[in-house]
Amino acid sequence: MSVPVVSTSRCCARALRTSSRLSFAPQPITCQYQRWTPQATRRYESTATTPTDPKIATIVDQISQLTLLETADLVSNLKSKLNIPDLPMGGFSSGLAAAAPPPPAEEEEAAPAAQEKTLFTLTLKSFETAAKPKIIKEIKSMLGLSLVESKKFVEGAPKMMKEGVPKEECEKIIETMKALGGVVGMD
Repeated sequence: MSVPVVSTSRCCARALRTSSRLSFAPQPITCQYQRWTPQATRRYESTATTPTDPKIATIVDQISQLTLLETADLVSNLKSKLNIPDLPMGGFSSGLAAAAPPPPAEEEEAAPAAQEKTLFTLTLKSFETAAKPKIIKEIKSMLGLSLVESKKFVEGAPKMMKEGVPKEECEKIIETMKALGGVVGMD
């Protein structure tokens, strides 16, 4: 038997012994080993509904009935209508990518393409097998990854390292990786 069953049976037997000795009137059986049962302590387990606006409730009901494709279309329409920029999800970009300017508006795209590119994307293209541990350590420190993540990242080359990096920093990173035995491309 499991521990709670054994302790419960002992408790009940003790209660029956003491109740049969003292009186014949039925008494409530109390057990010192009562099992704790949560009473909807978590928000998601709660059955109580909070009063909501009926307009919002109908919108929620309508959204919950959408398919995945319809939901994706709804999200893209809301982003465009409310001017919400697309933010990158995860990835290996550093804080510099977050500080990059927002994507240019359509009017600016029509401007001449003669402007010089200032932000670049770095890609780890290949590396010497003898220099693999050094490359892994450098990637770990540069991107802030764990050792396992850095190893998987290096083994998955060619892979994008950083995006939205200024030219000077790109050149420093390329020189560092070249000295260690890695080949980094700047796009």
